[in-house]
Amino acid sequence: MVHGKGETYQAPTDRPGPTPATGGRRLLYVSAGLACVGLAYLGVLLPGLPATPWVLLASYCFARSSPRLERWLRRSPLFGRLLRDWQEHRGIRRPVKVFAVCLVVTVVTLSLVLGTLPVWAKGVIGGLAVVGVCTIVFVVPTVRP
Repeated sequence: MVHGKGETYQAPTDRPGPTPATGGRRLLYVSAGLACVGLAYLGVLLPGLPATPWVLLASYCFARSSPRLERWLRRSPLFGRLLRDWQEHRGIRRPVKVFAVCLVVTVVTLSLVLGTLPVWAKGVIGGLAVVGVCTIVFVVPTVRP
């Protein structure tokens, strides 16, 4: 992000994270984080399941349970850049947004045209797709290069 007279702002990355939980609470956070990573990978493969919220939730869980797993997730070739963009800039890069919108529009259009669902179900799917696209475009901030 650029502020003022060409100065580039970068969020501080050296701030301390939350204190990791111990005992049963740690086990719960690690389990939830691993489940979220699994759902994120499924979200990469399945067009109807978004990956981003699951990655963010996994990062939240790992930050509270396992610094090692949090580092692993942030260094992931698939999810690392997305996480860094969110944690440093609280947004998503334009190419990621364009890809997400194109994927949602393509998959939903194919489902509505080729599917044999009742008209009311097609309306619900179309409406949810519109909400999803509007959220990506208008609510989620775009990270400027």
